[in-house]
Amino acid sequence: MKALVTYYSQTGNTEKVARSIYDSLPADKELLPVHDVRDVTGYDVVFCGFPVQAHSVPVKVHGLLKNLPDGQKVAFFCTHGSLRGGSLPKQAIESAIGMVPRAKVLGTFGCRGKVDPQIIALLRAKPEHRQWAEEAVGADAHPDEADLSDARAFAAGILAKVR
Repeated sequence: MKALVTYYSQTGNTEKVARSIYDSLPADKELLPVHDVRDVTGYDVVFCGFPVQAHSVPVKVHGLLKNLPDGQKVAFFCTHGSLRGGSLPKQAIESAIGMVPRAKVLGTFGCRGKVDPQIIALLRAKPEHRQWAEEAVGADAHPDEADLSDARAFAAGILAKVR
């Protein structure tokens, strides 16, 4: 089985999760930033990761998702400043799924990730975003070892679905 782990990361959070997933996979695998992926043909599964931005998928990931071939097996993972299970990361995952109507989504995973302090400061200044900014401060130590362990378990579950 051949796997691709691809990701877009601004602060290193999503890359850290991607590397954890990659390290847990069997030998026939590749780890590439999204901008280096030229073709996903030949991969049995594509793990695609991104940071949640404005409760959606970053524009830099759109091209890859929109060009996945029919029937391509894909698993999404994301990092975010919200609490796990929050509505903003759920919206981002739903957006990603909506961009790949012809692919076969095998599963999703999300965990907290440290948010750039400048972004938190900007959002604290806006009353409509103040509550989320306060929540995001709590993501400061993430992704932590428990998050990375959960990411490895996620990868194992996806592999079981591919086989």
